[in-house]
Amino acid sequence: MRGGGKPQSPWETDEREAGSRRFKLRIDPKDYMFSGLKNETVGRLPGKVAGQQFVIQDCENCNIYIFDHSATITVDDCTNCQIFLGPVKGSVFLRDCKDCKCVVACQQFRTRDCRKIEVFLCCATQPIIESSTGMKFGCFQYYYPELALQLKDAGLSIFNNTWSNIHDFTPVSGENNWGLLAEDALVEDFVPLPTTEELKAVRISADVNRSIIPVTQGGRPKKSEESCLVVFFAGDYTTANARKLIDEMTGRGFWLVQTKEVSMKADDAQRVFQQRASEFIPLLEKGPVVALEFNGDGSIATCQDIVVNVFSGAKVFVSEDKLSASREVDSFYNFADMQMGM
Repeated sequence: MRGGGKPQSPWETDEREAGSRRFKLRIDPKDYMFSGLKNETVGRLPGKVAGQQFVIQDCENCNIYIFDHSATITVDDCTNCQIFLGPVKGSVFLRDCKDCKCVVACQQFRTRDCRKIEVFLCCATQPIIESSTGMKFGCFQYYYPELALQLKDAGLSIFNNTWSNIHDFTPVSGENNWGLLAEDALVEDFVPLPTTEELKAVRISADVNRSIIPVTQGGRPKKSEESCLVVFFAGDYTTANARKLIDEMTGRGFWLVQTKEVSMKADDAQRVFQQRASEFIPLLEKGPVVALEFNGDGSIATCQDIVVNVFSGAKVFVSEDKLSASREVDSFYNFADMQMGM
């Protein structure tokens, strides 16, 4: 052999190439950050963040879009920015921001030292504001084809959204630091769809009827004294069935007040379903239930009618009358809130 060296093993070559590939895969923090931008439209396409942490800081007059799922996102010292954040497995933290408009889906949402922030929010836990004023909240409403799978990757249920149940950590006597956006507020009027060629490739719709996350009334005053509780039990089509019923009911002019996906035990079912509990307890072992509260005069009879005609093969709990419905709604959501807070 020339040079007296020993022949190179193919295994060694493979190892070196694999090491080189691993080196290339090392994460550069700059790929997961927008910092010091002014008057720009920037974003990340689906698949480009892939569960990493992301940082947005010191941006002014920018449109920022993260069309992917991430671990956590911090937004610091931003002014007059429009921001879309795809599903976040952990927390979204806004600090020292002002005059920003956001669309956010996350496990936890918190602001500190912010003013005049308007947020269309999906949050699995109670959102918290601290030393913040002029905060306005609405229900998340957004669609693009990859969003459903991103929510799943981030461990978020489309049915667990406490967007209007805000906890003000630093309330001021006689003042209200937060409120709700108008019921007919449209996402596009706050966070416009992107206009750059790269980001336009994401097939977005901000149409409320196409939103992946159901749009709920949340903490707004109920329109009617009649509500109806519907509970779907775990199975192959639970989510699809719940979505179908929401479409049917809202299409007929009823309001979706709140939704929840949560595991139930036998004693929980006993409290909520009472004399009908034995019918449903065996179904609880299959997995979490999905519960929906509809509101409007005639909502109970309409729900019963749709369930009989559309879901004839599925086991579904539906309230039977106004009196029991009121108790069932309170009982279910009290239990569910306790469960989610644990």
